[in-house]
Amino acid sequence: MTDSDKLNNVPEDEDEITVVTLTDDDGVEKEFEVLGTLEDGGKLYYALAPADEDTDEYYLFVEGKDENGETFLSTVDDDEEFDRIADIFDDEFFSETDYDAEP
Repeated sequence: MTDSDKLNNVPEDEDEITVVTLTDDDGVEKEFEVLGTLEDGGKLYYALAPADEDTDEYYLFVEGKDENGETFLSTVDDDEEFDRIADIFDDEFFSETDYDAEP
């Protein structure tokens, strides 16, 4: 299985775009478009782009559960883990597809 085979929920068109609202530590809410998710090593990662900006940049988050079992998203703090997951998402979002290539 290639890394891109692990990606889930990558929207094919605008009708499939999911928007989530995240609240930061200061209580400020911001909407993000879910570009895709990736399950790796028992963790679920999200690539999110600000919904109100037209940019090629995105943010990485990892899903967690609090003591009450509520789901939350947090930043990926480990540099090695961040780089590995970002590389997988970058390959999916920014790689050029050669449709004329032999299989």
